[in-house]
Amino acid sequence: MKERGFEVVKGYENQDIHLPIRKTKYSAGYDIEAAKEVVIPPYQFGMKPTLIPTGLKAYCKEDEFYILVNRSSGPKKGLVMANSVGVIDADYYENETNDGHFYFQYYNFLDHEIVIHKGDAIGQVIFLNYLKVDHDICGGKRTGGFGTTDTI
Repeated sequence: MKERGFEVVKGYENQDIHLPIRKTKYSAGYDIEAAKEVVIPPYQFGMKPTLIPTGLKAYCKEDEFYILVNRSSGPKKGLVMANSVGVIDADYYENETNDGHFYFQYYNFLDHEIVIHKGDAIGQVIFLNYLKVDHDICGGKRTGGFGTTDTI
């Protein structure tokens, strides 16, 4: 029975996407690579963040979620995640909008473009449990993909 892990999303099966690994015995995060080359322009007020595809989806148990976090070297390189940390729920996996493909969103705070090459380490994924309050009531079902918690 599958508990948690990574898979390549539809459309990226033949693009040499590497499944994430932890680099050391005590690492909390799984290192994620860019699925293709992306150019991140210098930040200007009002601009949208640049999305970097991973070619990956992740699955976890119903009482778990995973977070996308910057690498510790990211800010030194001018890269700051637009949402500080991405929270992805278990029901995002294989959603009908985008098959559960997760992306990293970055701003570039240097004065020149940053080129992210396919295979560059762009962030980390950390799996976590969550707790519910007494008398929790929730019956919604996910209907959207990236950047949404739309439910029916």
